[in-house]
Amino acid sequence: MESQTVRKKRGRKPKVREYYEGSAGGKRGSGAGEGDGGGMRERARSGQQPPVDDSYSRWKNVVPVIYDWLANHNLIWPSLSCRWGPQIEAGNNKNRQRLYLSEQTDGTVPNTLVIANCEIVKPRVAAAEYISAFNEEARSPFVKKHKTILHPGEVNRIRELPQSNRIVATHTDCPEVFIWDIEAQPNRHAVLGAAVSRPDLILTGHQDNAEFALAMCPAEPFVLSGGKDKSVVLWSIQDHISMLATDSEATKSPGSSGSIIKSNSNPSEGNDRPADSPSIGPRGIFHGHEDTVEDVQFCPSSAQEFCSVGDDSCLILWDARVGFSPVIKVEKAHNADLHCVDWNPHDQNFILTGSADNSVCMFDRRNLTSGGIGTPVHKFEDHKAAVLCVQWCPDKSSVFGSSAEDGLLNIWDHQLVGKKKEGGPRTPTSASGLFFKHAGHRDKVVDFHWNSSDPWTVVSVSDDCDVSGGGGTLQIWRMSDMIYRDEEAVLAELRNFKAHVADCPSWKQ
Repeated sequence: MESQTVRKKRGRKPKVREYYEGSAGGKRGSGAGEGDGGGMRERARSGQQPPVDDSYSRWKNVVPVIYDWLANHNLIWPSLSCRWGPQIEAGNNKNRQRLYLSEQTDGTVPNTLVIANCEIVKPRVAAAEYISAFNEEARSPFVKKHKTILHPGEVNRIRELPQSNRIVATHTDCPEVFIWDIEAQPNRHAVLGAAVSRPDLILTGHQDNAEFALAMCPAEPFVLSGGKDKSVVLWSIQDHISMLATDSEATKSPGSSGSIIKSNSNPSEGNDRPADSPSIGPRGIFHGHEDTVEDVQFCPSSAQEFCSVGDDSCLILWDARVGFSPVIKVEKAHNADLHCVDWNPHDQNFILTGSADNSVCMFDRRNLTSGGIGTPVHKFEDHKAAVLCVQWCPDKSSVFGSSAEDGLLNIWDHQLVGKKKEGGPRTPTSASGLFFKHAGHRDKVVDFHWNSSDPWTVVSVSDDCDVSGGGGTLQIWRMSDMIYRDEEAVLAELRNFKAHVADCPSWKQ
């Protein structure tokens, strides 16, 4: 079959820029928040523009109305992953927070893991005219690069460890998982010939490349991964700590105070052999998939329970306490490859899956049985291309987001499924449960992340380098609270505002 011989890779990696000012020996921009936007790829195009451009133009016209705040950041290089780090400063009108993102270069300079500082404007502070006044081809003043790590290979996925503000894990095109102490790692410059940074710890156990499926456990310092070897692998970073405890000389270096990972013996120098880093083997290797494992996720309250999805269209639930085989295997969760999965942190019965069949399914694990076709609680359909990322909202248990190759990031509320809006029936074009569309990206939205420190704030990144004039687009945004708040509270606020305007002297004759 054609689908077997020419399989489209999950979340196709973005193309690096074909034209860049100074590419023949000249200096490139060095990362997030740097560069003046010059030297963008020539976009002399004939014929029609991508279909997403029409929706983008309509979207930009309503930005001041539907957003409380938005920052647009044109990237130097394409990025496949973006994640929030810890909040580092709280101010009166804005907060400062870490942001992790990747840079996929063209090989003339090393690939990088970027640690940026973001200024996040607080709710109801930014003026409407300021929100809409952004240049798609410029860097945002709200995003400033703090540190660069020269990564051994492209960064496909970034995940942060909940138990520590300084530990992140990365996936690249190899079987290993890399663990980084971002505070102990030195700041490096991405120049031609520079040696890559050395990971603080390497997790081994996969027999083939593990590129996308990566998760950190909220309950304990456990790491979960899936790969092309069709396996799911579980590690405990605590095993590394236990190993160090047996060595009386294993003391912390001056730059690693507070870290749960032993830092490099000579962190000021790079090392083009990551294998020289300390490594640990897995707690368990779990077999049950028949094709590449594309995503994994822990149960929010347990380091022993987790789930995985893959190109075999299966959703599998595992429990490490009872063995290395599936506890539940849903053979046909979707009608195509599964790309992503997330477990509801508020109601642990609900699991989301996103697929190449353009849909998102919500499953109730109490109703799941092994074998046959899985029956979701609801199937959410609106995307016009493969779904690449799903994530539950940390601020409301029934809300989640989904991003796809159609350039849209949809926000859903499963409690709205089947409900009709007062004042008229639902329009035929609106999907059940869908209440917001972020259309600010002009090509596939490869990753997004809700901000647990700043309610209803999202960071998203897209592979739209062909139309953005750069390496892609990073956006930080927050929808207007009048969209998600209780309807009665919103109407009451509007009535009060109307009464206030009516009482203003300038309106009275």
